[in-house]
Amino acid sequence: MKTHYVAVQSRGTIALPAALRRRLHLDRPGAQVELVERDDGRIELRPLLPVPADQAWFWTERWQAMEREVDEDVAAGRVTVVDGPDALFEHLDGAGTVRSTDP
Repeated sequence: MKTHYVAVQSRGTIALPAALRRRLHLDRPGAQVELVERDDGRIELRPLLPVPADQAWFWTERWQAMEREVDEDVAAGRVTVVDGPDALFEHLDGAGTVRSTDP
């Protein structure tokens, strides 16, 4: 863990050290810092990098909720691992799922 001391300017601004900005990629256009005020009085700064527009869907609350649901299923062992597409279709056919052969 590294400690950095920065001055708070009269308007509340701070300047992060250049080496830190480079290491955390905060020198990129659009980079932001999330400020979290904890209940114990600590302030955390977390680097945030911009998300390309064509990937923004992944970070919507709906999609993230689905990701958490999948993570819970995997952690609980509610998954089936198959070896390739043929085995997947065989598994799905055995589960009563109807498979379309349309392209």
